Amino acid sequence: MKKLKNSRVKLLILVLSILTMSVQGIYAQQEVTNDDRTKQELVNLSKTKWQWMAEKNVDSLDNLFHKEAVFVHMGGAMNKEQELGTIRSGGIHYKYADIKETSVRFVGNTAVILDRIRLTAVVGGNEVVNPFMVTEVYVLLEGKWKLASLSFTRLMGN
Repeated sequence: MKKLKNSRVKLLILVLSILTMSVQGIYAQQEVTNDDRTKQELVNLSKTKWQWMAEKNVDSLDNLFHKEAVFVHMGGAMNKEQELGTIRSGGIHYKYADIKETSVRFVGNTAVILDRIRLTAVVGGNEVVNPFMVTEVYVLLEGKWKLASLSFTRLMGN
């Protein structure tokens, strides 16, 4: 009887160990390959994001933005819902982002894009043109890139 009980305990431990390893594998962070194809995929996604912002395509942006995303502007910071609401209402209309230079770097499953742009936007009914360094942070979750942060730093000069 004692032998049977020990066998069941050993079997239970084995099954639990296998289940634990399986769950860890499912939730393990995916390491991103730092190659030209992945970099180009992110550059294209960033360009598409600028287009969606210009078109006020809030549905596509809602899918791209992570639920905990943060957006830093010259006037302060916004969460995802605030940013989408500002775009939807036209509080900020990102008319055109003239991308001058782009770089992509990886840290684990996170990509950091730096864009030097000249942004034409309508803010408070006034069209403005500003040079910015824009930092975009993307995280790969379940095989899809999600924007976690978008920050604008105004540059001096043009």
